[in-house]
Amino acid sequence: MAIRDLAEVTFTDVSHGGEGIGRLKGKVVFAPYVLPGEKARVRLVEDKKSYMRGEVVEILTPSPERVTPPCLHFGECGGCQWQHAAYPAQLALKEEIVRAQLARLGGLAQAPVQPVLGMDFPWNYRNHVQFVVDPDGALGYLAARSHRVVAIEECYLLHAYLEDIVAALDLEWPALRRLSLRAGINTGDLMVILETESAEQPELEVDFPASFVWLPASGEAISLIGNDYIREEIGGRAFRISATSFFQVNTAQAEHLVRLVQEGLQPSGDELLLDLYCGVGTFGLSLATQVGRVIGVEESATALDDAVENAADLANVEFWEGRVADALPEVEGPVQLAVVDPPRSGIEPEALAALIRLAPRRLAYVSCDPASLARDLKALVAAGYTLESVQPVDMFPQTYHIETVALLEKLSS
Repeated sequence: MAIRDLAEVTFTDVSHGGEGIGRLKGKVVFAPYVLPGEKARVRLVEDKKSYMRGEVVEILTPSPERVTPPCLHFGECGGCQWQHAAYPAQLALKEEIVRAQLARLGGLAQAPVQPVLGMDFPWNYRNHVQFVVDPDGALGYLAARSHRVVAIEECYLLHAYLEDIVAALDLEWPALRRLSLRAGINTGDLMVILETESAEQPELEVDFPASFVWLPASGEAISLIGNDYIREEIGGRAFRISATSFFQVNTAQAEHLVRLVQEGLQPSGDELLLDLYCGVGTFGLSLATQVGRVIGVEESATALDDAVENAADLANVEFWEGRVADALPEVEGPVQLAVVDPPRSGIEPEALAALIRLAPRRLAYVSCDPASLARDLKALVAAGYTLESVQPVDMFPQTYHIETVALLEKLSS
């Protein structure tokens, strides 16, 4: 078939990236905004050797799980992919994606995947958002699979604190390229981060209680008003989070991540715990009073400064700045416990090999990508670890993104 042709396709599954999967003339067809079981009229926009990609023109046979998306930008803005799916269906799809990725990429067909831990109210959860500024100065998000900016009038993912900031902002600064907002949901701290490609410092008039930070082209965060950080509380512990430091965007679900790691590692009071890719110290510091010693490893200097500040009241915690692959060979064992929270790409092969050599008895792997998780779990199981539990956590409702906590144990040989 030719590009721009119309075809009727029945979709049977969803991909790791959230698109519907169907078949046409012996090829796989990918299309967004469809659900398993739906038949749709599709306009073909890409035809490769083994697959095609299409745009849905009309849903011919809707799924009973299809709902009306509340957001007027859905389908154009690239921020959400699944507002057209009832929330229970979203959770079921995410569980199936994790199972499929572990089986296909990890060889773990019988992996103990649990039902996804969802939210009671799967909206208004984001504590951090980044807007792009369009040529007219309007705030927006990038369109799906594009660099085009979609100006935003509403967003149902923003926490009310961030909605209040957006409503209060009056921006007139041609040099502004991106605008980030952060909030401490349990503390009420607010931050506005202004990113520019120029070196000209902005002039501000502010009448609401928020810190303002400027990120010029040099990348150095400069405090304009208030602090260059916010504070958030997780599990009863306060964390400083600087403007450029990573922190989970869903505070309520982050509480569950910490709980799952604590329960899974089963500390008894005297172990050495490695907190790898530790960021501002969320997991290691939450466990510090339950173990003998914590070593956190983080490559970002800014996040590590936050972690050191966050550990000021703890005498048994130390932090190492650098790559995990470089740090692990310097660890003097034995290591009983470890938690890893790597980027989307997973654990680097060198770091994974070094971790396997250290052989922590219990390991918690916090993943934001089921494909890289499957690859790394395959290596860990091959090295003698037993996969005890895989618990998906819905950190990102209305999107295809999936957070997962996998728990592993290595028994003495």
